[in-house]
Amino acid sequence: MNTTESSSLYDDLEKLDIITLLQSINKEDQKVALAIEKILPSIQKLVEEIVQRMRKGGRLFYIGAGTSGRLGILDASECPPTYGVPHDLVIGIIAGGDAAIRKAVENAEDNAEQAWEDIVSFGFNEQDTVIGIAASGTTPYVIGGVKSAKSKGLLTACITCNLNTPLAEEVEFPIEVVVGPEFVTGSTRMKAGTAQKLVLNMISTTVMIKLGRVKGNKMVDMQLSNEKLVKRGTKMIMEATGLSEDDSKAKLLEFGSVRAAVESFYQK
Repeated sequence: MNTTESSSLYDDLEKLDIITLLQSINKEDQKVALAIEKILPSIQKLVEEIVQRMRKGGRLFYIGAGTSGRLGILDASECPPTYGVPHDLVIGIIAGGDAAIRKAVENAEDNAEQAWEDIVSFGFNEQDTVIGIAASGTTPYVIGGVKSAKSKGLLTACITCNLNTPLAEEVEFPIEVVVGPEFVTGSTRMKAGTAQKLVLNMISTTVMIKLGRVKGNKMVDMQLSNEKLVKRGTKMIMEATGLSEDDSKAKLLEFGSVRAAVESFYQK
């Protein structure tokens, strides 16, 4: 059943007042986390495999079209500044290329061959993982990409919001988050998009923690790309070492990361 295209539970939306619209959207949004809770074991199995592969030099690719592609790029782009990992460790690819991040590229999602070509442009090895993201589970670009990746020995998974889709049939680890009809019929940037974002958060965060990129509950390898992050890092060092604010900031700027600064302090 194509749940993502099924009719909204609400009607005559244009006749509803603003607070009723907001309350109704909020009510629907609350269903998303509960839907994800039901499939946590599936996400767990996927993360376990990704961690094993990344420890052996594998990388993580997200492929998608439209909103799904943008969400993959968002998650991938946040990994280097948050965890201090290389920019080519988690890679987001969208149908139609970077131009499609801001503006739809006509027919890009219908090309079943292009996704694999896009992956190959980054190089690949058998320890890599490809996660296809498609709310409908029917996007040719994504299906073709995971199918080719699997044939080359890469680990494949998907995040979709329908059950028993062509995309899920092609991957080893299908993540199927059925969140029900959208508030505006077929507008999968809403609940489906929220579900995909939450699952991506779970996957990348848990992977990075298991790869040692978090200590305690702190982002000790974050990039110091602005003053806010320098202040955050300074506070982390103060808490870990007992140094003054000025000394902590000086150490942070000298060593370039919270982890390196704290380790240098305790190596004395």
